[in-house]
Amino acid sequence: MINLDIVTLRIGFGVMAVVLVLLFYFSTYRSTRSPYSRWWCVALLFFLAGSLLFLFDGTVHQIWANPLGNALLVTGAVSAWCAARSLRASPLPVPVFILAPLITLVTGVLDSPATNLWAGGAVFLGGMSIAFGLAAVELWRLSPEYSKARIPMALIAAVVAAYYFLRMLFFLLVGPDHAVFMAYFGSAVTTMFMMVTVVVVSYSMAALSSEQQTRALQQVANADGLTGLLNRAAFMDQAGRELARKRPGGWSGALVLADLDHFKKINDSHGHAAGDAALRIFAAACRDSVRSSDLVGRYGGEEFILLLPDVDGVRAFLIVDTINQRLALAGSRMPMPTASYGIALHRNGRNSLEDLIDRADTALYKAKAQGRNRTVVGSRE
Repeated sequence: MINLDIVTLRIGFGVMAVVLVLLFYFSTYRSTRSPYSRWWCVALLFFLAGSLLFLFDGTVHQIWANPLGNALLVTGAVSAWCAARSLRASPLPVPVFILAPLITLVTGVLDSPATNLWAGGAVFLGGMSIAFGLAAVELWRLSPEYSKARIPMALIAAVVAAYYFLRMLFFLLVGPDHAVFMAYFGSAVTTMFMMVTVVVVSYSMAALSSEQQTRALQQVANADGLTGLLNRAAFMDQAGRELARKRPGGWSGALVLADLDHFKKINDSHGHAAGDAALRIFAAACRDSVRSSDLVGRYGGEEFILLLPDVDGVRAFLIVDTINQRLALAGSRMPMPTASYGIALHRNGRNSLEDLIDRADTALYKAKAQGRNRTVVGSRE
């Protein structure tokens, strides 16, 4: 009777997984094409395949089906981690994606799978716990700009990770045949637990997928097509919101206007392709020289703008110097213009973005008038 219950539950889980894959694919992935929804479809397929392979337990096919089923389930858990990483635009952990299932498969094959129903069980349970734990961390670290759905998703992933950790712990301490293990961590209990978990999180998964696609579209709309930096409208909007944030004593920081010197000569002498390359290189130098909290945009033509919160004059000069160093390094490989900079500083007060830009523009004009390839700090307000 117990075996029948387990078989029935696994078939039920398989049917549910198929339905969820179809619903998630057609209702979410087809409409959003978000990496998160794609990875979650992949995870569901691996969970489905791994669970169905366990139907061969107790047959002659157990020798290959059991280790492979464990490996596929671990791959599904790693795919869930990849889904969470995609929300933060983190790179794909290719070594982990390959090695985790491979190690699970090898340990299962080496642990007498023909006679041992739990071949490689400790490694399998540990892999599941680690993968879901990493997914929980990624979801918890998501920007607060994502909806509150990220919080229950992170907590559910943490609960699943903890469950598999306890399952591994009891597996090692008392063994899979112990009454306590069977009552709380047996195959039937785990299948029911996973069925409920997958159903509960389905709505949140769809919400996160939609938000990821919306953010991607917003980034495209806000980006300058050539350099990938914020375009002028997006920079002005985000900079205005940054200055409007309530802070004790008011906003402090620096605004920098940068202009490439004699840029027209690059286009005239080497062609517009070289000019475009120079703009992209300077944009990359700016982006690589600032913090994630700073704003960098293309202000127009060969002019760029940076907003640096909580930065004093010394730090602003260091950032400009770093940009120039990166620019000089690129100049050893291709013709690159120098750059002039105007800096407007402000400390502890209310600001008008237009006023900061005007002061930085006046300082930039002075830098140009003094011979270019230099930095000038504007007068305080």
